[in-house]
Amino acid sequence: MLLNLMQTALELGLLCALTTLALFLSYKMLNVCDLSTDGCFTLGAVVGAVVAIAGHPGLSLLAAMAAGVCSGFVVALLQTRCGLNSLLAGIIVNTGLYSVNIALMGGASMLNMNKTETVFSFVKDLLEGTVLSEQYRLLTALVFVLLALTALLLFLRTRLGLAIRATGNNPDCVRASSINPSFTTTVGLCASNALTALSGCLLAQSQKAVDINLGSGMVTIALAALLIGGTLVSKGGMTARALGAVAGAIIFRLIYALALRLHMPAFMLKLVSSVIVALCLALPYIRTQLPLWKRRRAHRKGEA
Repeated sequence: MLLNLMQTALELGLLCALTTLALFLSYKMLNVCDLSTDGCFTLGAVVGAVVAIAGHPGLSLLAAMAAGVCSGFVVALLQTRCGLNSLLAGIIVNTGLYSVNIALMGGASMLNMNKTETVFSFVKDLLEGTVLSEQYRLLTALVFVLLALTALLLFLRTRLGLAIRATGNNPDCVRASSINPSFTTTVGLCASNALTALSGCLLAQSQKAVDINLGSGMVTIALAALLIGGTLVSKGGMTARALGAVAGAIIFRLIYALALRLHMPAFMLKLVSSVIVALCLALPYIRTQLPLWKRRRAHRKGEA
């Protein structure tokens, strides 16, 4: 039972790693905190489910990513063309996406995909009769994470990718180099939201169901995973940091699995997420202040 729980945590960690990579692009590379993640995650799940139910499981992935691009474009438009703060732009889009997702679901709050062909069922049929037939979900998630990770790293090494990274570091310098920071911000947010939507689509197809609250708290989970990865890989190049983000997503889900194993109520899991985020944010500060605290303590002992 413990092994099954750990395997499920690993599968979910890999699927959520795509959202963590999305925040790695927007938050770490572009230096933009996009709070539309929850709504975009559900949007990808809903669009992917609707297309898959229509009989196109492969096309559902592209449709979900296209929907994510549209979501990211609206966030970027509000931020770069309407002068809204990035946090406020994300909140507005996230709020609006709730109604959009309900409309796409035909007014329902849940879509059932039990009799629907998905990418996971295709891989299951492909591996039938082999020793890996029981690991089809894990293998599918792993393949998509590897593909997304490779594509993201290659993209960030292109001229456009370098411009996006430069925009996050110093937008004034980018502007002085005749590069439009509004354009690079738009491209970065569109790519980030495409990954988030793909993550939602794959999770929905894995669970064979879509709920309107599927993406609730996903930005906290992804941010916690990103911070855990940053703590694990505090130094190193872009590849090491991206791999750390993926590892952080897996570790976070393993912590969730451990909490469930200890019979923690399900409603307490969001508190666990908040505590993990707070600890990861406070840890660098505590590290810098620890020598000072030790010196003060030693000074007080000397005076005594």
